[in-house]
Amino acid sequence: MAPNKFSHIKKVIGVVSGKGGVGKSLITSLLAVSMNRAGYKSAVLDADITGPSIPTMFGLQQKATGSDQGILPVPSKTGIEIMSLNLLLKNETDPVIWRGPVLSGTVKQFWTEVCWGDVDYMFIDMPPGTGDVVLTVFQSIPVDGLIVVTSPQEMVSMIVSKAVRMAEMMSIPILGLIENMGYITCPDCGRKIKLFGESHIQDIAAKHGVDVLAALPVDPGLAQACDEGKIEEFQGGWLDTAVDRLK
Repeated sequence: MAPNKFSHIKKVIGVVSGKGGVGKSLITSLLAVSMNRAGYKSAVLDADITGPSIPTMFGLQQKATGSDQGILPVPSKTGIEIMSLNLLLKNETDPVIWRGPVLSGTVKQFWTEVCWGDVDYMFIDMPPGTGDVVLTVFQSIPVDGLIVVTSPQEMVSMIVSKAVRMAEMMSIPILGLIENMGYITCPDCGRKIKLFGESHIQDIAAKHGVDVLAALPVDPGLAQACDEGKIEEFQGGWLDTAVDRLK
């Protein structure tokens, strides 16, 4: 499916997870910010229609508008173009009670009717799981590669395998795995405390023949930045390897 004729998008990267609550939207935002800092024009298409959190992380207050060219995405403070359903709703707390076909249609509109302009890297924040919207993205949008977000719990191995196998069935390359909430650093002694036990991320990666691109801690400062809409101010080099892989 072709994008809006005023959109020129070089690379499309999907960010997926087998389950919710692992920090997929956080990783999507951090990747967009990191690529923007590296000198590339980045954008975020928020395909998590029923749980859109991207605008909050970036502190966006204004609503998306339209023109003769199409729907105009909302730029962040540092110029990252963003489109999310919350930028179209009158109240961001209004629930989205839609069936699958309507959700999928909205995602298609974000691709075909939004005037993205010139974008080097577009990151698509997928809903969790392997349902309608994920399938729509895979079948309708030319995704160049996927990053799978996971957490350290052992049961996640099976869930990650589902996401990886779906990507394989759709012939979309897996660029790598990113583990979130792997540890917390003691503020007094600096020791890493593994809240969820030993990580299994290396075993999962080896099983599927993919690389681990990053392992992020539980960081109170990062959580505060998300809550305050200041994700673009984050400090930390956790995603340096992922950025190098995407270049």
